[in-house]
Amino acid sequence: MDDTDKRAERGASLRALRPGRRLDLAGGFGWRRMMLARRVAAGMLVVTALILAVSAPDAATGSAPVVVAVRELASGTTVRPGDVEVRRWPPELVPAGALRGLGDVEGRVLAGAASLGEPLTSVRLAGPELAARATGGRDGVSVPIRLADADVAGLLSPGRVVDVVTVGQRSDQPTVLATGAVVLTVLPAEAKSAGRGRLVLIAVPRAVASRLAAATLGQDVTVTLR
Repeated sequence: MDDTDKRAERGASLRALRPGRRLDLAGGFGWRRMMLARRVAAGMLVVTALILAVSAPDAATGSAPVVVAVRELASGTTVRPGDVEVRRWPPELVPAGALRGLGDVEGRVLAGAASLGEPLTSVRLAGPELAARATGGRDGVSVPIRLADADVAGLLSPGRVVDVVTVGQRSDQPTVLATGAVVLTVLPAEAKSAGRGRLVLIAVPRAVASRLAAATLGQDVTVTLR
């Protein structure tokens, strides 16, 4: 074989190897790209996890204190220690006007019954806010009256509209002390007031409240139902 034939054979061998080498080279580039993409994706996942960990609310700070009843409480109950406790709720579940501390509720009167685990709000307790809402004006106030007839209280419930009346100078001409009063709550019967009606807390405009309160000190009063 002469030199020309040898050179031709070596050239054919080289040409036969080049496609394989090109494939190996291309495969090397593809593998590197795949590994790089995996590393970038892993890095993005780590960054995302860090962001979520920082932005997620902590259990201690992502909840709000709420006063809830720890037993069934009847309407007219004066809230005592042991009737309620403070629990932490997710902020989105806390009702508007929810009370946050025990000092906000202890010693106050419930205007309506509360169930076990129920959060207490400002309008569930007798006070200026409830009286103003009941009368539809900012000057609404609450006044306790004791009914002459003990059985009348059984006909009353929170939200009932009544007129407060008393006997006038003539028995056939009763005096109307307040019209359109709203019953806030009826307090439980007291043992020491046997024979007398239960205390009823009603909401009236401020202009009527003083006269009504003074009249009930020396006169028997009752209510007519609307």
